[in-house]
Amino acid sequence: MAGQGSPVYIINPNTEHKQGKDALSMNIAASKAVANIVKTTLGPKGMDKMLVNEIGDIVVTNDGAMILKGMDIEHPTAKMIVEVAKTQEDIAGDGTTSAVVIAGALLEKAEDLIEEGVHPTILVKGFSLAAEKSVDILDDFAVDVGENRDMLETVAKTSISGKGNEAHRDLIAKICVDAALEIAQDGKMNISDNIILRQDPSETVSDTEIVEGLMMFKSRLHPSMPKLVKDAKVALLDIPLEVRKTANKSKIQIETPEELEAYLAQEDADVKAIVDKIIVAGATAVFNTKNIDDHAVHYLQKAGIFAIRRVNDDDMKNLSYATGARIMKRPQEIEASDLGEAGRVEQEGDTDPATIFVSECPNAKVITMRIRGSTAHVTDDLERTIDDALRVVKAVYEDEKIVAGGGASEMEVAQKLREYASSIGGREQLAIAAFADAVETVPRAIADNAGFEGMDIILKLHAAHLENANSGFDVYSGDVKDMAEAGIVDPLRVKTQAILSASEVATMVLRVDDMMRAQRKSMMDVRPEHNIHNYNMPY
Repeated sequence: MAGQGSPVYIINPNTEHKQGKDALSMNIAASKAVANIVKTTLGPKGMDKMLVNEIGDIVVTNDGAMILKGMDIEHPTAKMIVEVAKTQEDIAGDGTTSAVVIAGALLEKAEDLIEEGVHPTILVKGFSLAAEKSVDILDDFAVDVGENRDMLETVAKTSISGKGNEAHRDLIAKICVDAALEIAQDGKMNISDNIILRQDPSETVSDTEIVEGLMMFKSRLHPSMPKLVKDAKVALLDIPLEVRKTANKSKIQIETPEELEAYLAQEDADVKAIVDKIIVAGATAVFNTKNIDDHAVHYLQKAGIFAIRRVNDDDMKNLSYATGARIMKRPQEIEASDLGEAGRVEQEGDTDPATIFVSECPNAKVITMRIRGSTAHVTDDLERTIDDALRVVKAVYEDEKIVAGGGASEMEVAQKLREYASSIGGREQLAIAAFADAVETVPRAIADNAGFEGMDIILKLHAAHLENANSGFDVYSGDVKDMAEAGIVDPLRVKTQAILSASEVATMVLRVDDMMRAQRKSMMDVRPEHNIHNYNMPY
C-alpha cells in the first residue's frame, strides 16, 4: 500500500548525492579553491609554494604544473582543473597557472550570473562563442617572427623571468636555444626525445652545459674493460645475465667434490653460452637494465666488451632511440640486426659512479643538457625552468608567432570580446562579457602579486590600449609600456591554449547538474565543506 513499508533505495544510501544548484555550487567552489592556490604564483614576482611529501622531501617552486602535480587532491571537480594544467603543459609547455586562474575566474563569473537567473546552458554557449572569438583575436594580434634566433632567446628569457634562477636567465636562454636549434629538423623540434635533462649537483648554475649524445652516471663493470669504444655495436638487454635460479625452492644433493665441480661448471657454462651469443652477434658495448654477475663480467671483459648494468628504463629508452638498438628480453636470440650503433661509448673518470657518454649516434640526433647547481634543490628548480624555456622555444620555432606579454594579449582579448558581445543578441552577451572579465584576471593577478593595486593597473591598461594594443604592465618598473619593445613576449600557442583549456573545463563543470559520489571506507566525510582539497603544503 502506498505510504507504507520500507523505503526503496535507488542508489546506495552511503553515496553523496547533490543535484541542481547544490551540485553546481559545490563544483564551482572546488574549482575556485584550486585556482586560488596557484593564483599568487602568477607573474615574474609571484610567490613560491613549498610542497612536502609523505617522507619529508621538499620542493619549493612557483611552477603551476609542479604545484598541482604535488597536491593530493580529493575532490573530483578539482581534479578536472588539475587536468587543465596537465593539458596546457603537454601542448604549450608554459602558461599552466594562467589556464587554471582563467578557469577559476570563468566559474566565479558564471556563479554570479546563475544567481541572477542565467541558465548554465546559456553560459556554456556564450563561453564557447567567446573562446572561438578569442582565438581569432589572438591570431590577428600575433606577430610573425619566422626563424629568428634573437626572438627565440627573448621568448625564453620571458619564460625564465620570475623563476628561482632568473639571475642566470641570459645564460639559460642561450643554452636552451642552442640545444633546441641543434635538434631541430624539418621545422619541428622533438624536444622530449632528442634533448635529455640530466642533473649534476656540483659546481654552479653557470657551469650548465650541452653535451653531445647521452650521458649517465654509471661505471664499466671491470677495470680491464675498455674506457673508450669507437664505432660501437650496442646491445640493450632487459634480463639478468647471471646464474638462473629455480622458480621454486629445491634441494640438490651433492656427495662428492667432483659433483660440486660439475654443478658449478654447468652454471658457468649456461652464463657463458649467453655471453657467447652476444659476442657472436658482434656487440662491443652492452647495457643492461638488470644485473650482470661476476661470471658474465669475466667473459665480457675477456672479449673486450664494454658493459654496464642496472640502467634505468628512461635511459634504456633513450639509448634505443639514439642508437637504433632493440631492447632484448631473450639475449640468447640476439642477432646483429638487433644491435645499435654509436660512434663513441666512453667513460670519463675512474670514480664509482663515473660518467658514461654515448655519442655520434647515426640513428637520431640526441643531446644531453648537464644541469649544474650547488645543491639538488637548485638543480631541481633549474630543470623545471629549462624544461619550460625549451617548450616555449619549440612553440615559437614551430608556429613562428608571438604576442606581447605583461598582460597585453589578455587586455586585447578582453576589449575585443566586449565589442563582440554587443553584437550578439540574447543573454549570451552576458556570458561573453563575463568571459572578458575572467581573462582580465591574469594581468590583475600579475599586478597584485607584484605589490601593486590590481584594479588601478587594469584601468591604466584600458586607457593605454586605446592608443597601443601592445601596452602591458612591467612589474619591475611599475609602468605601463609597450611590451614588444621591452622584449617581453610570449608564444601565441601558450595564450591560445590557456584560453581554450580554461573554457573547455569551465563549460564541462557548468554542464554537471547531478553528482553522485560513493563513500569510501577511508574517507571520513565526503561533504564539500570538509573535503574540497587535501594537500601537504605548509606555507
